[in-house]
Amino acid sequence: MAETTVDDAFVEFERVQKSYDGETLVVKDLNLKMPRGEFLTMLGPSGSGKTTCLMMLAGFETATHGDIRLGGTSINNIPPHKRGIGMVFQNYALFPHMTIAENLSFPLEVRKMGKSEREQKVQRALDMVEMGSFGGRRPAQLSGGQQQRVALARALVFEPELVLMDEPLGALDKQLREKMQFEITDLAHRLGITTVYVTHDQTEALTMSDRVAVFDDGRIQQLAAPDQLYEEPENSFVAQFIGENNTLEGTVKEINNGLALVELDDGELIDCKPINVSQPGERTRVSIRPERIEYNKDRLREGVHTLKAEVLEFIYMGDIFRTRLRVAGKDEFIIKTRNAPDQQRLQPGQQIEIGWLPEDCRALDA
Repeated sequence: MAETTVDDAFVEFERVQKSYDGETLVVKDLNLKMPRGEFLTMLGPSGSGKTTCLMMLAGFETATHGDIRLGGTSINNIPPHKRGIGMVFQNYALFPHMTIAENLSFPLEVRKMGKSEREQKVQRALDMVEMGSFGGRRPAQLSGGQQQRVALARALVFEPELVLMDEPLGALDKQLREKMQFEITDLAHRLGITTVYVTHDQTEALTMSDRVAVFDDGRIQQLAAPDQLYEEPENSFVAQFIGENNTLEGTVKEINNGLALVELDDGELIDCKPINVSQPGERTRVSIRPERIEYNKDRLREGVHTLKAEVLEFIYMGDIFRTRLRVAGKDEFIIKTRNAPDQQRLQPGQQIEIGWLPEDCRALDA
């Protein structure tokens, strides 16, 4: 997705900070711009600041400093019910004493809409989430997945321009989660709704989003498209948090022709792409994805550095083989290979040589 300019930013955080006690900042100097129609996920561990950002956007929390704008207008002093934002929570927050149709009609009544128009909009919203015939039931008569669909319909019923979702699929089982992930993104893109989605589940973030903002310690560590986050992490935190990742520690020996030569702590040398290192003598943590590692010499380029490795554990996972190795004194080095007829199954105790292309290895901050 192209960079957002000031003119086309629909949701904007400018230098936003949040503190609950006047001392500790849970959100630190946040700057973020979103264009209309984007599906953006805020991803991060517990306490990283992502949910606080969502709650400030919704109006349930107030920013201690900075400005939050919607369509170019500051919304800092506008109460939640006047922001025109749809919300979906993990616990669905449906009224148990009301029917499904009454639950959906409620936000329309608050907006003083006439009865016939309300009924039309409620039916359309229920049809949208394939719950058209459930209007007369109560929440307790529905499964978790059905309740989540109703919660989604209620957020969309008054046709908001922005929908916020806070861990909405957390309570569902794996298969239903995956189905709902697809349904939510498909619906958001079809209706052109701008969506901010909060989760701590990386797979969910990677499969659903146009862009992902990775939070840690109250800051956005990286904001990028899912493939860029995975392939090109900008620092050690993002590399470790997104997907599975191998790290080795060492010192930069030299940087030439866009490559860093790194001496690992056990004396071995490897070539990497320098990302957060700029000069010889710097400590670095090197990052390599498990699926980018080869142990068949004929698949590696001439002159590529290889490392000796000992096989500790071989796990058959159906579509892939997952092998744990001892490499450069570390016992948690993982390689993943496709289950193919020509793929050798490694045995514990086996000594092998592994290698990778220098561009698949990133020298990050120590």
